[in-house]
Amino acid sequence: MDSTETVTLANWRRSPWNRWAFHHVSELVPVAVIPTDPARASPLPERLVAPNALPDGLAIEQVLRETETDGFLVLRDGTLIYEWYANGLTADQPHIIFSISKSVSAILVGILAGQGKLDPDAPVLQYIPEVAGSAYADATVRQVLDMTVSIDFDESYLDPEGAFARYREAMGWNPVADPAKTPGLHKFLTTLPRGQAPHGERFHYVSPNSDLLGWIIERAAGRPYADLISELIWKPMGAAHDAYVTIDKAGAARSAGGICTTLRDLARFGELLRRGGQGVVPKPWIDDILSNGDRAAWQRGDMATLLPNGRYRSKWYLTGNDHGAWTGIGIHGQWLYIDPADKLVIAKFSSQALPVDDPMDLRLLRFFEQVGRAL
Repeated sequence: MDSTETVTLANWRRSPWNRWAFHHVSELVPVAVIPTDPARASPLPERLVAPNALPDGLAIEQVLRETETDGFLVLRDGTLIYEWYANGLTADQPHIIFSISKSVSAILVGILAGQGKLDPDAPVLQYIPEVAGSAYADATVRQVLDMTVSIDFDESYLDPEGAFARYREAMGWNPVADPAKTPGLHKFLTTLPRGQAPHGERFHYVSPNSDLLGWIIERAAGRPYADLISELIWKPMGAAHDAYVTIDKAGAARSAGGICTTLRDLARFGELLRRGGQGVVPKPWIDDILSNGDRAAWQRGDMATLLPNGRYRSKWYLTGNDHGAWTGIGIHGQWLYIDPADKLVIAKFSSQALPVDDPMDLRLLRFFEQVGRAL
């Protein structure tokens, strides 16, 4: 796919069009740039593993092709040891990371909390009074962070008519018949109904929570979301390229899934976290992610079969494996996998046909562990 002639707002997330669209998002959806300072780019020393030096049985390229990979990169202790691209993606092109955006947003919360600008335990209404009467009226920011809000909303990616489709219209990701009658993202969030159970009891994966988090971030800091990521994360960590985030018709950032970045800069972000934040992210915030998360709420939730020993804290998945690995995950096969024991960071971009493919996810988790042992 090398032309926009057949890629439209109606098909850009479907195969085969997604193979082009996922690294040309700014040509399809309005975006806000997340600038960096190339003069401050942190180096990525290289010691690339030659294909003929791979251990027997480690057919990396075969796995990458079978899992519809666009880009794959491995850092060992900050050194680039493996890098691979397909479907026209290059090292300097931003690719959408979908829900890894949630993980980035939560790191931004930790930075603002460290500055005393945002209280993770405060009521949502303290920052966004507009959600009075919605599911969020009696929720806390912590419950938003940990996906334990009791909300009547289903993450139905393939439903063309339901609430999730209306959500995508509100964010500007789907075509609409009458834009004047379609609410923007923030207005949509104020309409979401509460669930029957108490908040805090059950992990329930709902992307609007993380778009609300972006709104909270902007209110707490008094600045646009893209500017905050630029000034507080992208420039200080030494990103080599500008990133961007999709925005709705009113300029609201899609903080739940709209960030687009290069593979190397995503890996730099993972390495920053693996090294404890390096003064950019407060180390206590990272320690909290790695040490906390309600295991019982996770077990009651809708993703426990993916990580039977796992937890979820501040938009990050704790795998529960024997290396203490943690990961951000995005639909259609986006991964940022951090293995502290092996000093490993893996970043993977994909254009998988299905938004969610549990057998493929389980296969990839095993594959990441194998790569960590072998390389």
